[in-house]
Amino acid sequence: MSWWSRLVERHWPPRWLYTTYERQVLDALDRDSLPQHVAVLADGNRRWARLNAPGQPLVAGYRAGAARLMEFVEWCDEADLQVVTLWVLSTDNLKRSDDDELTPLLAVIEQLVRDLAATGRWRVQAVGSLELLPDEMVESLRASSASTDGTQGMQVNVAIAYGGRQELRDAVRSLLSARAEEGATLAEVAQTLEIEQISEHLYTKGQPDPDLIIRTSGEQ
Repeated sequence: MSWWSRLVERHWPPRWLYTTYERQVLDALDRDSLPQHVAVLADGNRRWARLNAPGQPLVAGYRAGAARLMEFVEWCDEADLQVVTLWVLSTDNLKRSDDDELTPLLAVIEQLVRDLAATGRWRVQAVGSLELLPDEMVESLRASSASTDGTQGMQVNVAIAYGGRQELRDAVRSLLSARAEEGATLAEVAQTLEIEQISEHLYTKGQPDPDLIIRTSGEQ
């Protein structure tokens, strides 16, 4: 991509025109047909940084991605959606990334959760295998989430160190622990276990399942 193409991409369309377009789209939405829960898999930040911020550290891409996620949450709120989930770090990426790349990314994610909570407009929840994260970061995430308790706005989940298999593992562990406290044996649990019971122990228990999933970056 030439420098001229990159310049045009950064500054076109102008903000006033884009704002007008956004308002027209929002006004045209059929509110009765909107999804209840939209999930976003944030991908492509490193590619964006290499193309749009050459010479800068890759964290520039993570910061740009976080800023766009804040915008996205705003859009969803304006459309009166109920639940948004931002999947920002998988367990696989957490294990594969080296410290030089992972440490700045974790700092950006921590700040994103703090910024979401600081608006005072949404219920913010960090979900995932948080025990895999640094202790100080976990304390910060939980403090940010706790500060939104009682907020009546849209639910915003931020999936960090998240993997589907890990969530099922944790849900089953939680279910078995709860049934054991009730005095049930393992055999009794196995005979009576239903899908709905597992759902009650998921990270997002009580929330509707995602009915629209978006993956950024253009990758399939």
